[in-house]
Amino acid sequence: MIQNKKATVNDYEMIINLWERSVMATHHFLSVKDKEEIKKELPMYFPHLDVCLWYIENSIIGFTAINENHLEALFLDPDKMGKGYGKQILEKCINRFGITSVDVNKQNAYATRFYLKNGFGIIGEDLTDGAGRPYPILHLKYKEQQK
Repeated sequence: MIQNKKATVNDYEMIINLWERSVMATHHFLSVKDKEEIKKELPMYFPHLDVCLWYIENSIIGFTAINENHLEALFLDPDKMGKGYGKQILEKCINRFGITSVDVNKQNAYATRFYLKNGFGIIGEDLTDGAGRPYPILHLKYKEQQK
């Protein structure tokens, strides 16, 4: 059974390592320079978000970062992808934490399909990410919230 716990400052290094492994497996479109810049920026965001570690039997499978009802991040260990863990985590984020929206890199087809398959719909798009980098961002809303 998937469990979660709130991350602390002591978890940041592990989270960043997990993020890096996940990005290497899914974000092939990012330049090396941009990956390094984003990696350095991550710790600045964590204190402003509700960051949770997700695990099974004391084995970390991923992390989420939430800002109010917006899912800022859901990253899985690459070895845990495609096994249903992401869906279980997303369902808990929706049902337990009230997630109603998420943004996703348009070039990350795997993540885009994942969110669309799990009840989200595209409501908008930006041509660049939040830092102005040339990576289009799709804005998604949970379908029950689109009315």
